[in-house]
Parts: sequence; C-alpha cells; structure tokens
Amino acid sequence: MRTVIQRVKMGAVDIGGERLCEIGAGMLLLLGVEGGDTDADMEWLAAKVAGLRIFNDDKGVMNLSVNDLPEMGIIAVSQFTLTASTRKGNRPSYIRAERPEPAEAMYDSFCQRLEQLTGRTVGRGRFGADMAVSLVNDGPVTIIIDSRLRE
Repeated sequence: MRTVIQRVKMGAVDIGGERLCEIGAGMLLLLGVEGGDTDADMEWLAAKVAGLRIFNDDKGVMNLSVNDLPEMGIIAVSQFTLTASTRKGNRPSYIRAERPEPAEAMYDSFCQRLEQLTGRTVGRGRFGADMAVSLVNDGPVTIIIDSRLRE
C-alpha cells in the first residue's frame, strides 16, 4: 500500500457538485492498494499514519501527531494511480494495482482501522468515482509512505 499524506489547512471531496466530506485543519490521504498487499500492510500503514508527527508543537517543531490534536480532521481517498509504474515509455502502467473488489475492501479496512486508532471519523471519497479533491496544503508538508519499504 502506498499513501501520500498532505498536512492541510482544509480539504474536501466532491462528486458532481455533491460534497462527500470536508475538514478544516488535518491530513488528507491518497491511498493506493497494490496486488499482494496484506492485512499486515494495512495495519502497519494505519498505525504509521496515526502516529506520524507532522503537526507543529508550541515551539513550531513538527512533534505532534493527529492523535495529539483531537481537533484535526482526516480524509482518505482511494487512488489507484499511486501504483503507477513509469519505468517504460511515457504512458504509466497500472498493472500493479489491486483488482477493484479486493482494493475497495482493503481501503475500507484501512479507513476503519484508522478510525479505531485515532478515535475520530475518517472522511472518505467514493471508491472508483471521478472525484474532485480540493485542499490547501499547510507548510507545504507532503509525505509518501510505502508499506513494502517500511521506511
């Protein structure tokens, strides 16, 4: 699993003019599920995201996690294009992306686990939909994590 985590001042997801979710300050996650990803990958990634210290303390140092700041919101959006390979040519290949049914189940499990770990509702996009994701990046702070690299 791969995720792009963006610390945001605000974030929202719309489909066809309908607002699915919206947050003020917090984190907006883009999540890609690859073939072969396991529950262990999902568990590790959810715990990593919940504990990631990307928010400033009172000294302006990124020393706080979303768990330390109950007012922070979270949105997670499924995005299969994060699995793209650009090794050959200029057209990305998505052959590493998990098939839709298991990918949607893994996305749902990830969101549920993140809710358990943070004690808050995780706003969601709609799996497989053409979404308009908007955000105001804070910092900017953008982190990429891959469960297979475990960095």
